[in-house]
Amino acid sequence: MDEREFGEITVQLEQEATLREKLKDESSKLDQKSRSMQGIMNKIHATPTSQLPKLIETVKPLIESCKQNAKAMAEIVPPNSFWRWKNTWAQSIQGIVFVLALCRFLEKGTLITLSEANEAIGVQEEWSDRFTIATEDYLQGIISLVNELSRLTVNAVTLGDFDAPFRISIFVKDLFAGFSLLNLKNDGMRRRFDSLKYDVKRIEEVVYDVSLRKLNM
Repeated sequence: MDEREFGEITVQLEQEATLREKLKDESSKLDQKSRSMQGIMNKIHATPTSQLPKLIETVKPLIESCKQNAKAMAEIVPPNSFWRWKNTWAQSIQGIVFVLALCRFLEKGTLITLSEANEAIGVQEEWSDRFTIATEDYLQGIISLVNELSRLTVNAVTLGDFDAPFRISIFVKDLFAGFSLLNLKNDGMRRRFDSLKYDVKRIEEVVYDVSLRKLNM
């Protein structure tokens, strides 16, 4: 290998280092927003059901602002390099999906789809080889939703909403049935899915207790 080849390698290394730093910086901004949104939504456990719409409205500007970060990252990542750099923002995206899914459930009682989640943060179809929400990250966010709803089931009753456990139970059981159809080969994903049965059990126990005491009548 001659000096010219070493020179080319040096240039490539410098370019990759610059790219990595740019992505790290933009990913850090996205992570900050993700954490802020999750912090706001954590207040649902001490917020009466009637006041949840106002709480959700406070997080929507942050969700909207994620579009700027998504666009910036799509412009930084080279074509056909999505899987090489995905892990840079994976955790932040999982948190954002969780917030999006939680807001959707609290507002409409339905599940946000992967395409709707992408749309919410401004991801364009032509970015698929550079920046998008990976299916695995979407599913991780949905599992976090179930974990949170399990906790909300208990706290909703404490706040006097005795119907919430029943709504949550139906929704979570449908989700669990859907996950059961998936052939999950990722060990981390599989372990998280297996933990959902404990969330389902916890929710069922609350539903049983509320029913037994006839609190929802």
